[in-house]
Amino acid sequence: MSVDDSEQDRTIRTGEPGARVSGPRVLVTGASIAGPALAHWLRRRGAEVTVVERAAELRPGGQAVDARGVAREVIGRMGLDAAVRAACTDTAGAHTVDADGQVLESFRADDDGGDGFIADIEILRGDLSQVLYDDTRDGVEYVFGDRIAELAQDADGVDVVFAGGSRRRFDLVVGADGLHSELRAMVFGQHERFLRHLGQVLAFYSVPNQFGLDRWLLEYQDQASGRSALLRPIQDATRAMAMFYFAAADFDVNHRDVAAQKVLLRERMAGLGWLTPEILAHLDDTPDFYLDQVAQVVMDRWSRGRVGLLGDAAFSSSPMSGQGTGLALVGAYVLAGELAAAGWDPDAGFARYEARMRSFVEANQEIGRLNARARQVPGPDAEPLPDFAGEWFTELVGRAINGVELPDYAGVPDAAAPAGSPITSSVEP
Repeated sequence: MSVDDSEQDRTIRTGEPGARVSGPRVLVTGASIAGPALAHWLRRRGAEVTVVERAAELRPGGQAVDARGVAREVIGRMGLDAAVRAACTDTAGAHTVDADGQVLESFRADDDGGDGFIADIEILRGDLSQVLYDDTRDGVEYVFGDRIAELAQDADGVDVVFAGGSRRRFDLVVGADGLHSELRAMVFGQHERFLRHLGQVLAFYSVPNQFGLDRWLLEYQDQASGRSALLRPIQDATRAMAMFYFAAADFDVNHRDVAAQKVLLRERMAGLGWLTPEILAHLDDTPDFYLDQVAQVVMDRWSRGRVGLLGDAAFSSSPMSGQGTGLALVGAYVLAGELAAAGWDPDAGFARYEARMRSFVEANQEIGRLNARARQVPGPDAEPLPDFAGEWFTELVGRAINGVELPDYAGVPDAAAPAGSPITSSVEP
């Protein structure tokens, strides 16, 4: 779609000429989880929402993600509990095993009321993204295969030039484009200012289920090298998701250079026992390979003027926390609610969003850092690991799962079933 900054852009994009926009125009970058979740709540609060995604289509598969505590409550308030649960992995639990496959320890999905190591709601990232997209596509404009090339904001709005050539003006722009957020770099500064590498690298990809996997995740940890190999079930019982962790003091592989990433993974996993050779044999045939550093995003502020950030772009807690998806879902609910409650004033809305979310984010980031430390190979001068059985850790986990208020936002518009027509574009990158 190519729309100039003209009277045409100031109409509701339903094909009805002359119709006026009924609410603020908000551009969201990223169509994974945080972006479509925010689009859901913005639409219900009365905004006109555009989501731009640089990929040509939704990306399938991906890591299994969890929803615990208040994140489950948000899914319920979205009216998506049944749809999300229907797409879940149906994992019964997790076994840690030795090199011969003998079970050392087990964790069940119903431990801790469904908020334990394996969450009651566990779903592949791509499947959750699909649920959120299907929920919002009839009232939200999605533009695939494009991205923001230039951005300039003033007191009244934000002018955006897209890589595909179109020019648009929005009232607000929100970056939900992940750990390596292009919008964050454009508005707040280069990635190095905000990324905190946690000394680990994570890789995952799907493989044929030739391992007899049946509803139980298997994890092998080599304590001597700090490396781990995992296999987990997914809804398609003919396939499984493979995962690897390995220690790395630094990380300098381009996150878009898949060939170099595969070379690195083979090098670092060489000699690891258990089922590692059989898993690596499928590395070149997988359709959904991913590798990146385990990192957090730490920022003093998540907004600047009329531009804000959400999810991993603002406050990645890393996969080591198990709460990245929860932070995205809860953050989307709070951000949309606070902006609407502030009459769409960016200064007031973004400030209240940060005030509500900051402690919740920090608790989850602390858990991510602790779990990353626990995977490191201890050296002679290493600090001893904390006592995870202590009350302090139980209290920290409680804050990380439920440590944020979910206001009802009484008096704020809530169009639980907004009208709209599918508005989806595909633009060549």
